[in-house]
Amino acid sequence: MTDALSTSTAPVADRARGHDALRILAAALVCGAAVLLFAVHVRPLGYVPLVIGVALGLVVDKRLGRDLALIALGQVIISTISLKADLSNVGMLRFTVALGLAVIVPTLISSRVFHDDKIHFPVRTGRRWDRWQALYLVAVAFAAYLILPAYFLGSGVWQNWPDLDGTGDVARLFVGVNAVGIWDELFFICVVLALLRPHFPFWLANLLQATVFVSFLWELGYREWGPLLTIPFALIQGWIFRKTTSLTYVVAVHLLFDLFVFMVLVHAHDPSMFDIFLTAPGP
Repeated sequence: MTDALSTSTAPVADRARGHDALRILAAALVCGAAVLLFAVHVRPLGYVPLVIGVALGLVVDKRLGRDLALIALGQVIISTISLKADLSNVGMLRFTVALGLAVIVPTLISSRVFHDDKIHFPVRTGRRWDRWQALYLVAVAFAAYLILPAYFLGSGVWQNWPDLDGTGDVARLFVGVNAVGIWDELFFICVVLALLRPHFPFWLANLLQATVFVSFLWELGYREWGPLLTIPFALIQGWIFRKTTSLTYVVAVHLLFDLFVFMVLVHAHDPSMFDIFLTAPGP
């Protein structure tokens, strides 16, 4: 009797595993397309896995397919512009419009069309930051101070950002670095991760969002051995958001890190400014 029951349930288990594998494959195609679109920069070929992944998602799980379509839509909107840093009026406007729409459009479709509440932006959680959160901010500042000069100056990736011609460009760089830092958390954490979490274990959803996150940062300028920094950063930001459910806190972490990014970039262009980094390579 037991053997007969085991035999009858085996095909069911096999079908479930096959179904789960197809769901994972669909998400991997959509999120993995970011590598082609932003890191390798193969277009229009990079759009092929987006389309296949969304179609596969809709076939195996309609709700998953809808959410993957929103993630794909965000990537397509981002891909309409070059992510090369540009401090001109037109460049900053282009970034503002494209990156803004990449967050706004999927959010509105999710809430107004699909009537889902997956995407939200928890600024006020009603909870005070505890001791570990304060200590982590200190640790982030210390790590950024030590690591970023060696990375940007030692690898030469600071040259992926435009020259700074006077205080006006320095101010624009400050605004741009911080604006993109805030947007990173809005899109990768509050949109991409939020849409993936209901469908997959957290570790897998976080790994998928980090794939998109790191690919975006590569095109932005974090190249050479940058992924050794950006991969753990993206994964930790996702984990912190899960732990705190606070957009305010993950943004604070990101902006603190980006403060040192800004200072190192300025120092790279003008060594007399922010000459405070002990790990900066010598001339």
